[in-house]
Amino acid sequence: MENAFFAVDLGATSGRTIIGTLRNGELELEELTRFDNNLVETGGHFYWDIYALYSEIVRGLKLCAQRQLPIRSIGIDTWGVDFVCIGEDKQILRNPLAYRDPHTIPAMDEYLGQVNTREMVYEKTGIQFLNFNSLFQLYAMQRADNSALRHAGKVLFMPDALIWMLTGHEVCEYTIASTSALLNPRTGDLDDELLQSVGLHRNQFGPMVAPGTIVAPLSQELQRLTGLGPLPVVAVAGHDTGSAVAAVPAANELFAYLSSGTWSLMGIESPQPIINTQSLACNFTNEGGIEGTTRFLKNICGMWLYERCRKEWKEADANNPNSATDLAHHTLQQAAMQAEAFRSIINPDDAAFANPDSMVEAIQNYCRQTSQPVPQTRAEICRCIFDSLALRYRQVFELLKTFAPFPINVLHIIGGGSQNPHLNQFTANALHIEVQAGPQECTAIGNIMLQAKAAGVVADIWQMRHIIRNSIKQETYLPQDETNWDEAYKHYCKIVQDKA
Repeated sequence: MENAFFAVDLGATSGRTIIGTLRNGELELEELTRFDNNLVETGGHFYWDIYALYSEIVRGLKLCAQRQLPIRSIGIDTWGVDFVCIGEDKQILRNPLAYRDPHTIPAMDEYLGQVNTREMVYEKTGIQFLNFNSLFQLYAMQRADNSALRHAGKVLFMPDALIWMLTGHEVCEYTIASTSALLNPRTGDLDDELLQSVGLHRNQFGPMVAPGTIVAPLSQELQRLTGLGPLPVVAVAGHDTGSAVAAVPAANELFAYLSSGTWSLMGIESPQPIINTQSLACNFTNEGGIEGTTRFLKNICGMWLYERCRKEWKEADANNPNSATDLAHHTLQQAAMQAEAFRSIINPDDAAFANPDSMVEAIQNYCRQTSQPVPQTRAEICRCIFDSLALRYRQVFELLKTFAPFPINVLHIIGGGSQNPHLNQFTANALHIEVQAGPQECTAIGNIMLQAKAAGVVADIWQMRHIIRNSIKQETYLPQDETNWDEAYKHYCKIVQDKA
């Protein structure tokens, strides 16, 4: 018997709709649509266009109807922390602010200095401190007397808002709520004291639901718009990393994962939150996982640096076609392998790389400030990024091992970054551990498999992972050249320490 599911996977730079079909114990994927997710800059702020995202979901559903695809349900995952304000009249008050908006830059320090202490917030939430956490976004909006927040009857996180647009039903899915620095993992609900600190109360959010909960069928309006029937919409792991980790094709619990995309997220699946003074000092986070687990992890800047440089070069070539070069991933990566190793090293998580006007210049300035050779060519810049990411992964992995309640035998690299064989090998070299790379579409796969679980097609996470292992090809990378990477790591640590 075939079981087909419709997954909406929305990242911070692009989105896609995918059909996943379970057939004879294996999963097959078909990408229906792919589209950009662009920041909108206006009035001194950066926004997401939620109406454009909604329209792309509707377009994908219309294609399903036109092709008479027998889908059983719909699931949506997105990036974390961002949210939508809904008015008392059930209308969206404004496009949602984006987490990269600079209005949050001073908000975290102000909040922690004037409202609640760092220790109190971490003890309640176990969430790492990033200036764009929902808590600090809300604080910045409150301080600015943001009219959308002031008039909000409901506040819905991004996947919950899109579910509401499709069904008219409000929920607060656990994994996406756990990214906010508002959720207490010990109680399993949003914390009243933290909500009150930003002028909100619990009934302004939907009821908490676990990943894999069937919410409601498509509304009558959506049935008419799409030509589909009353398909159920499932609250999957609404946070894209939650869905991605659900798709790690692990054989047992003794693994770490690296979800490699715009952000890299390195962590473990823990049976309970890890919240103590050491995890606070290292700024690790505890986010909601599947079947009651906790995703204990740390954010790393990831392929954001490479993506921004590539976009910059593309724009430069468009303005000067006589000097245009091949910017295909495989071409840039091959060129990087011909550049000198460890010539220039950066800390990918330095604040200079958060959202600079020019990523190329930001990397070059960092190298000047740390008295290193300044990368000039595109190959040198790419090599600098790949070397530095692997060394930063080593730094985080060394910390992660001290917290893990089990030995880590393998690192699973999942997501789009798993398609970079050079960085995969660098990571194995730097960490001195076996790396298993794949699947690339892990977020969509986790989304689909959680829909399958909601439909009763699979029983639990380990059956899901067994099916995924049987359905995708993984590449194995074993450590090489460990001595040179150890020396490079010492050099990296010195550069980071001196820069700080």
